[in-house]
Amino acid sequence: WGHAETLAFASIISDGTPVRLTGQDSERGTFAHRNIMLHDEVTGKSFSPLHQISTAKASFAVHNSPLSEMAVLGFEYGYNVSAPETLVLWEAQFGDFANSAQVMFDQFISAGRAKWGQKSGLVMLLPHGYEGQGPEHSSARLERFLQLAAENNWTVANLSSAAQYFHILRRQAAILNQEEVRPLVIMSPKSLLRNPTVAATAKDLSEGQFNSILEQSGLGEKKEQVKRIVFTSGKMAIDLEDKLKDIEDKEWFHIVRVEEIYPFPFADITEVVKRYPNLEEMIWVQEEPKNMGAWNFVEPRLKHIAP
Repeated sequence: WGHAETLAFASIISDGTPVRLTGQDSERGTFAHRNIMLHDEVTGKSFSPLHQISTAKASFAVHNSPLSEMAVLGFEYGYNVSAPETLVLWEAQFGDFANSAQVMFDQFISAGRAKWGQKSGLVMLLPHGYEGQGPEHSSARLERFLQLAAENNWTVANLSSAAQYFHILRRQAAILNQEEVRPLVIMSPKSLLRNPTVAATAKDLSEGQFNSILEQSGLGEKKEQVKRIVFTSGKMAIDLEDKLKDIEDKEWFHIVRVEEIYPFPFADITEVVKRYPNLEEMIWVQEEPKNMGAWNFVEPRLKHIAP
């Protein structure tokens, strides 16, 4: 995951777009998954390989910031609005810490375009997932960002592969100076950072693209037999894939990963659903309790699509 991210940054600055990343542990990553800033253990001097790329046509900056989410996120939003040509990313140490910057999300980032016509392409990385780390280190409150989603005001994603992360960062950088640019909220992973299932091949990065949904390979091939479609996103998709090896009869169900939850991919999901004439069940699977996560947002939209 970290390697795909570094390759994305390297290609973006080689394309001429500056990159700025700040957060509470962004130099190494909260989970020590990022190697974009190295430190000499003897001299204490720092070194970033991204500063040495011969093809780079723009600057790269990464800074650790204090645990003052309101101030730092506000600064980065202002930086992004003032320097719209720069890919600006703010990363929470844990997604829950966005609580301390909620006013910035509510009053500025989600509503700035409607209120003041301020365009923003700010990227927010919010580590999310129930890995047993406690109530303040588990949920990035996905439901809050979906509750604030309307009139195409931003993009909310929960990704399940390093290739998807690579391509969504490049897509964001490509539209920074265009009218359709919007802030991007990513529920970023924790345990998936080193899970081999999410790894990308060179071909995935060089020839692929971002997809709003991903279909589980090896499933859904016998269209007449499929009775259930399971929809999910993020880490839960990898947990489900891991369980497939324990199931012998896989022909009666299919799994679809909703990678971009808002804007909701109505057309892509509708195309999948229409493929199965004997479909009986559509199910959403998430880690979070029913009153949290994406369920309240997704339910009416799946009902709208359902035959």
